[in-house]
Amino acid sequence: MGAMDTQTRVAARCRRYCDEQKKHAVRMLFALREELGTSSGTVTRVARQLGCGEESLRRWVPQAEVDAGSRAGVSTVESEELKRLRHQNRELRRANEILQRAAVFFGAELDG
Repeated sequence: MGAMDTQTRVAARCRRYCDEQKKHAVRMLFALREELGTSSGTVTRVARQLGCGEESLRRWVPQAEVDAGSRAGVSTVESEELKRLRHQNRELRRANEILQRAAVFFGAELDG
């Protein structure tokens, strides 16, 4: 195995795909499965055609099924909303803590 093979594998591992590329790959996979009437070998075939990782494509399929409502789970939209709300909650807790400390500080100053 040469240095180029190693570089190619590392680049493939670190590559990020936009949502449109993921959707396109999943659509191709579903179309190929329907055309062939089987799912055997379709992930490998589509991944090679598009130059994406097989494991990446395998992960995108269940999420696409959840997003489409054909599989149970947390949709991408729900997941993003949950992430946003958790971040907002963290920020509000931090602000509340600062305000409580300020209240204690200024309360002690007034008493003294």
